[in-house]
Amino acid sequence: MPTGANKNQLRFLMLCIIWGSTWIGTKAGIQAVPPLLFAGTRFIAAGVLLLLYGWANGNISGLKLRDGIRFTAVSMLMITLCYGPLFWGMQFINSGTAAVLEMSLTPIALLVFALLLSEETLDGRRIFAIALGVSGLFLFWPESPQEASPSPDIFPGASLWGGLAVASAAFTYGYGSVLARPLLRTYPALFVAGVTTLVGGIALFAAALAFEAGAVSALSGDWGIVAWLSWFFLVIFGSLIGYTTFMRLLRDIGASRAGSYAFVSPVIAIALGAAVFAEQITVMDVIGIIVMLRGAYLAMSGAPAAGHAARLN
Repeated sequence: MPTGANKNQLRFLMLCIIWGSTWIGTKAGIQAVPPLLFAGTRFIAAGVLLLLYGWANGNISGLKLRDGIRFTAVSMLMITLCYGPLFWGMQFINSGTAAVLEMSLTPIALLVFALLLSEETLDGRRIFAIALGVSGLFLFWPESPQEASPSPDIFPGASLWGGLAVASAAFTYGYGSVLARPLLRTYPALFVAGVTTLVGGIALFAAALAFEAGAVSALSGDWGIVAWLSWFFLVIFGSLIGYTTFMRLLRDIGASRAGSYAFVSPVIAIALGAAVFAEQITVMDVIGIIVMLRGAYLAMSGAPAAGHAARLN
């Protein structure tokens, strides 16, 4: 049986693999379905399934009224204000640029908000690990687009605004992650994941119906097999497994360590690209992989074991 530390390392590796592959599913889905509707329906489905599973296994807690505001804030930040701009912005920049942009900022945002909200203390080793990982990520920055932009600039500055929207997702997710940690000391991770995905998904769905062109007509479900397969992949792996795993890591090892998945996920994405699409791996890619993996190793080494957490489910 794995120890607490080994359990967290296994969770971390699983999260890296899952979230390294979700960019492909997201790109395929938003090409056929309005992005806010695609994201909203995904998270509503995931939230309902998580809460049903938790109820069946006795991992559902009564929500205390005093925690309602924090739950709402976490739902809006980690789901609505993260994935709404992220999916919308990916229409106007290629997926490689979006992945590097969001992943390079996520560990920084997580550490900054953890320090500001006194959830973590400043640690030179951790700062160095994040700096190392981010520098490795930037080695992947595309010098020229290797794929066509998902959509031409349908309005002036569309690619710029798309990039800013993707970048903003890292900071809303980071802030929400740090705000969620106190909830994870009181409630099971499964319950926190279920409530936040459901509430955040409902807000995305409402925004899609109110403001997104084509959202109402897309409710017919005529998305095509590729979009539906992408949707199911994101619900099951990206949300049910990935998001819950991140919540457990967030509870056990803190925001900045948990966020170092962003240094490993691009390696997974590159390996998948080489295996599935025969994409070439350059010398610079190899250097970046080595640097990022070293940053992730430094960030995860010395992480606290899972056993000290108050609630393990």
